[in-house]
Amino acid sequence: MLFPDYRPRRMRASEALRRMIRETELSPDDFIYPLFAVGGRKVAEPISSLPGQYHYSVDNIAAEARKAWQLGIPAVILFGVPDSKDPLGTRAYAKDGIVQQAVRAVKDRVPEMVVITDVCLCAYTDHGHCGVVEGEVIDNDASLDLLARTALSHARAGADMVAPSDMMDGRVGEIRDSLDEKGFSHVPIMAYSAKYCSAYYGPFREAADSAPRFGDRRTYQMDPANALEAVREATLDVEEGADIIMVKPALAYLDVICRVRQEIDLPVAAYNVSGEYAMIKAAAKMGWLDEKRVMMETLTAIKRAGADMILTYFAPAAARILNA
Repeated sequence: MLFPDYRPRRMRASEALRRMIRETELSPDDFIYPLFAVGGRKVAEPISSLPGQYHYSVDNIAAEARKAWQLGIPAVILFGVPDSKDPLGTRAYAKDGIVQQAVRAVKDRVPEMVVITDVCLCAYTDHGHCGVVEGEVIDNDASLDLLARTALSHARAGADMVAPSDMMDGRVGEIRDSLDEKGFSHVPIMAYSAKYCSAYYGPFREAADSAPRFGDRRTYQMDPANALEAVREATLDVEEGADIIMVKPALAYLDVICRVRQEIDLPVAAYNVSGEYAMIKAAAKMGWLDEKRVMMETLTAIKRAGADMILTYFAPAAARILNA
């Protein structure tokens, strides 16, 4: 036996020693900050299910993005809450849509920041599903054109990157073709490649008003029991032109992040989703855990699993700690 000749505790005896051999380092550069855009002016309405997060009007979302940039956070991802909905989600790809307005405002206020847009229809359709509905069936192929239109409208508004989250088969290729044909071949795609049908999305659905009005999303989002399928989904998206692969959620799918990181030779993103955030916030409010330590441990675990970037509502709070 190596003991007592090898004693691992020797290298844990001081903070300086622990820093010297630390394998995983977090940085504000790792974070993408999600923001929710709504209509109006000077709006900053708290989201009850996401303590510390807000619905921002376009003027305030630009100001919030600037604060994030000043903390060293390089990117935001924008979600929109429209003023009206219809079966085809037309406000998702309208020139004056809420996300399109928010993109212009953020790029005007913080031109250096990477502005990413969520490309989906669920918040814009009156049925709450991520594609075109025929009866009670989501029509995959009929949805592709609308998703491509949405991505193109975001690019025209000035988005630096588009992120399709719908999980329709073939949507990455459709979006890539549309962007390339219209002069936006420089705009990368961050694909929600392994997006699971998860109960952890509950708080987000309030924030984005995107809960389905019937059924659920099991026919297009992934079964939580599957890991090999995540690699197949990611491989398909790479073949269709994705530039970044995302796993969502993150904390309950660390094994999937690790597997995708090992199999895919592209940057990997992970979404530390609303339920993961809200659970920590709720437990901290009850005094059951140390919010700052658990936040940092969670984000470190996601990066340790293999994520190159983390979409997280904790981004500003974590950046302040890292900058201290």
